[in-house]
Amino acid sequence: MQSALLVLIGAAAGGAAGFALFSYALQAGFYAIVLPGALLGIGAGLARNRSALMAVVCGVLAIALGLFTEWWFHPFVRDGGIGFFVAHIHDLPPITLILIGLGGVLGFWMPFRRLSTGG
Repeated sequence: MQSALLVLIGAAAGGAAGFALFSYALQAGFYAIVLPGALLGIGAGLARNRSALMAVVCGVLAIALGLFTEWWFHPFVRDGGIGFFVAHIHDLPPITLILIGLGGVLGFWMPFRRLSTGG
């Protein structure tokens, strides 16, 4: 239980850092929507946890954070609400969906890599 809590604390810290770095990158003219999910995974991977379930949870959280970040900085013009955004995720540009998905894969893989390397 304590190990899972450490993973979630690391994930929260990494996700917050990813959100902030995305904001900074966006102001500099870079679209790095992969950062929130990837840094969530890196933060979670710092804790020594051998649970595949936690890796899956981190992957799902990474995708959710990527979508939240996209909504926060680029809400739809027609309706800026989160409900409308979630209902129209399929209307996002393909590159956005690919990068958010990549963030989710990294969010899963970073904690999970400890399982395969024995580290």
